[in-house]
Amino acid sequence: MASRIPGWKSAIEKVLNEYGEHTVIQIATLEKKSDRIVPRVRSHIFRSFLDCPMNAGLPLLLSSTDIRTPKVRQLTQDPSADIAWWIEPTKQQFRISCEIYLLPAPGHHLHAHFTDVLANANRETSLAQFKTHDWEETRQTMFKSMSAHMKASWCRPIPGSPLIDDPKKVTVDSWPERLEDPGSDVTEEGYAEGKRLWDIALDNFALVVIDPYEIDFVDLSLIPNERILFTKQKGSLGWWNEQKLVP
Repeated sequence: MASRIPGWKSAIEKVLNEYGEHTVIQIATLEKKSDRIVPRVRSHIFRSFLDCPMNAGLPLLLSSTDIRTPKVRQLTQDPSADIAWWIEPTKQQFRISCEIYLLPAPGHHLHAHFTDVLANANRETSLAQFKTHDWEETRQTMFKSMSAHMKASWCRPIPGSPLIDDPKKVTVDSWPERLEDPGSDVTEEGYAEGKRLWDIALDNFALVVIDPYEIDFVDLSLIPNERILFTKQKGSLGWWNEQKLVP
């Protein structure tokens, strides 16, 4: 029997239905260097939930990134991460303990890593519910939903590399949006160049797949304040324990 939608997910959806622009999350990871472990944190945009049709209790969260960024190495070393998500209008915070996986283009060498992780995912995880999912379709669909500015950003040089002025750099004005318009009057040469840029951007575009197992939810809009810890129950498929805590 499918589990019900977890309370933490309902709370997030309720907030986003009213304040849909508050999608910035902070993702913290650890980088293992030869002599020390260094904490890393960066901002991401929450893109959408990926709901399991057979089990409402095991949703995934999706974001996106450039597969060339340093976080890729950090997350392939250790998928463990923490997310902080503060919603200012509602005075609510979601702290999400999770594991994060990266899905690059099929031709990228790390694609096999994701495929292997997926194949060996523990049956109690959310990720394991998506072993037959068409992941490449999800990746391309998300890429196509991006703005021209975002698509163009994946044609830039490697993020974090030294900045060198390039007169041929891709700008929003030069991004080939007309490739998506079958009725456009783009020239054959323009189409070829646009297709080249499109392919570069799509090859660098990766899904960030977030598999949560604990959510610490604090609601400061209520008097008295409320705090609930949602923990995925071991030995169950999609059931979450809810424990009220001191805020």
